[in-house]
Amino acid sequence: MFEQGLFITAELRVHAAYDLDEAKAAIDVFCAGMNREPGCSFAMATQDRQDPRRFIFWERYDDQAAFEAHFHARHTQEFIGLGITELVRAFESHQ
Repeated sequence: MFEQGLFITAELRVHAAYDLDEAKAAIDVFCAGMNREPGCSFAMATQDRQDPRRFIFWERYDDQAAFEAHFHARHTQEFIGLGITELVRAFESHQ
């Protein structure tokens, strides 16, 4: 399936003050930007069926350097700057 790399699973929660449809649109844009990053071969977010403000992100990076570069990418900084989500937890794993 995927080659070896760094896999990230992250749970983010949309703040109650934000419209859920607008938040979902921003998350979709964010994931599209991640999928264009050098060193990121896969990024998607799924929405919890029972708690629609909860999103689980799945990402795959070639290595730690690619993952660290992700945080400096313009689309990442713009998404963080929106302030619509909070990071609940994140896990790093490798194949």
